[in-house]
Amino acid sequence: MTAELQFLEAWIPDKMEPGTVFLLEGPKALGQEGNPFIAVLSCPGCGTVGLITRRQLHGYETMICGGDECSAEYGFDGDSIRYRKAQ
Repeated sequence: MTAELQFLEAWIPDKMEPGTVFLLEGPKALGQEGNPFIAVLSCPGCGTVGLITRRQLHGYETMICGGDECSAEYGFDGDSIRYRKAQ
């Protein structure tokens, strides 16, 4: 199952719908030096907002939602969100 990513040009928290990404400016100060946090993502399953790293944004690492009621597992494939298949 896949869905499309949406990108925001300006930080407007009210516009963060599920699957929305906002790229941070000057991300080198946050996270690990080789893999810093570079964006804010709204979980495509529930809308919980969290930081994502460079490797996650470019599709090299998957993510698990940190929301209290959601455990969505997903990754990026270009501009698409691909969900992990249930086992």
